[in-house]
Order: sequence, then C-alpha cells, then structure tokens
Amino acid sequence: MINKEFALNDVVEMKKQHPCGENRWKIIRMGMDIRIKCLGCQHSVMIPRKDFSKKMKKVLEHSSD
Repeated sequence: MINKEFALNDVVEMKKQHPCGENRWKIIRMGMDIRIKCLGCQHSVMIPRKDFSKKMKKVLEHSSD
C-alpha cells in the first residue's frame, strides 16, 4: 500500500491529469478542504479532504519545512 500521508507544500500526483497536461500539484492550503495548485498552468482547485484522499495517487516530493 502506498503511503498517503501528505502535508502543506508537498507535491503530489493525482490519478487524473489536469487539462493543461500536467499531473503534478502542490498543496497550498489544508483544512476541511484542500487547495492544490497545478504546477503547469498555476490554476488552483479546492477539493474536500475525503475526495482528495481518493483522487491522490502518491506524494512526489515532501516539503522541506
């Protein structure tokens, strides 16, 4: 099983890629909802935490904080 622990400023891979073609997202806000920003076109999306956990594939880079 892949470790699905994530934190603020981590770069994650989602199961579906963004329409711009990028599949790397940065977590920019955490709470009941999680806001992620596409690293290709800088578009941000807010997703409920439960849905985010299902749609996230893996953590690519952990934040250095």
